[in-house]
Parts: sequence; C-alpha cells; structure tokens
Amino acid sequence: MKGNMNNMMKQMQKMQKKMMQAQEELKDEIVEGTAGGGVVTVKCNGHKEVTEVLIKEEAVDPDDIDMLQDLVLAAVNEALKNADELTNSRMGQFTKGLNLPGF
Repeated sequence: MKGNMNNMMKQMQKMQKKMMQAQEELKDEIVEGTAGGGVVTVKCNGHKEVTEVLIKEEAVDPDDIDMLQDLVLAAVNEALKNADELTNSRMGQFTKGLNLPGF
C-alpha cells in the first residue's frame, strides 16, 4: 500500500510540474479579438494581459468617439474570451475528470 501511495505522489508531482510548465507557456501564446470588421484589433496573451491595440485610421471619427470606444471594448472582450478558451484547451488535459473549481 505504501508503494502505491509513493507512486501516486510521484505521478501527482509529475502532473503538477507539467501543469506549471503549460501555465508558463500560456504567457507566450497570443490570441486576438477584432471589431468593426477588423478596424480595431486587440491582442493578449494566455495570461489575459493585453499586449497590443491596433486601430486603423478609418475607425477614428472625431465626431463619434463613442463608436471607437465601443469597438475597442468589443475587441478587448473578444480577445479575453479567446484567451479563456486557449487556457481551457491547454489546461483541460490536466483537470479532465476532476471537479476542481477554477480549472
């Protein structure tokens, strides 16, 4: 029984190390969100850090700042949703079958 417990602990430590490595790799993965047919693009990494905001000239109308703000907001939200999906697809392999809140 003690041998089984040691094996299980070794497997858990190995899985934990792989999970930490996968989590760290997410920092280098870039996803994006767009709005307005691509006039606003927001890029973020798998840690949900916005890394770039691109706004094409045709999106800038001084008489309609509200529209630009809405486009940026929509692109940020899409990028963050895509980051969540990336994280779930990468980390899901480790939590499959487990009922762990937050994973």
